[in-house]
Amino acid sequence: MKTIAIIDDDIHIGDMLEEILTKEGYSVLRAYSGTEALYLLSNKKMDLVLLDLMLPGLSGEEVLPHIGKIPVIVLSAKVDVQDKVNLLLGGAADYMTKPFDTKELLARITVQLRRAEQHGQSGVLSVGDLALDTETFSLTVQGQAVKLTRTEYAILKLLMENPRQVIAKSVLLDRISMDTPDCTQRSLKQHISNLRKKLQAVSGGDPIETVWGIGFRLTEQKS
Repeated sequence: MKTIAIIDDDIHIGDMLEEILTKEGYSVLRAYSGTEALYLLSNKKMDLVLLDLMLPGLSGEEVLPHIGKIPVIVLSAKVDVQDKVNLLLGGAADYMTKPFDTKELLARITVQLRRAEQHGQSGVLSVGDLALDTETFSLTVQGQAVKLTRTEYAILKLLMENPRQVIAKSVLLDRISMDTPDCTQRSLKQHISNLRKKLQAVSGGDPIETVWGIGFRLTEQKS
């Protein structure tokens, strides 16, 4: 059973999150201040942290550097882009603005836990004939190296982390925006098209499926 720590002084939000996470089969830990969070971190084992920023005592920003390699999803009412940039560069794995949709939060938790497991086992993501090395940023298809642009790599990495799951265009753009500021709603289609051509040139197949009106997903194709 995975353990998630909720670090938030808002009792209502904390209780709501604890109820939802417990129903999903997670074990839950709670801390209501920055100081209490540090004590929790030093005495308990957890797999993921949900971190509020406006905490009594030490702020969430001050707590973040003490969390280490545990994935952190920041939950905050702060909507300034620079706040998000600073936190993501400071070690947070993800950022959601309050109020948030609980279904989306659960999906992001699943992604972060899966990613943590994958990084713990290997730096290589494998789906069908595709093998993406997240340490060297290199792709091989059927054992043949394929050169990707920065944007193509970010798109393919997200799809490979969520195989067979439809990723909405808006979600895809949001998730890769920090690494690929050149990718916009208008240019996304072209980046996908270019990526497809590179994959098809080697494998002869197209593993990226367009789900009309929603987004894209990666299907597992093997030669």
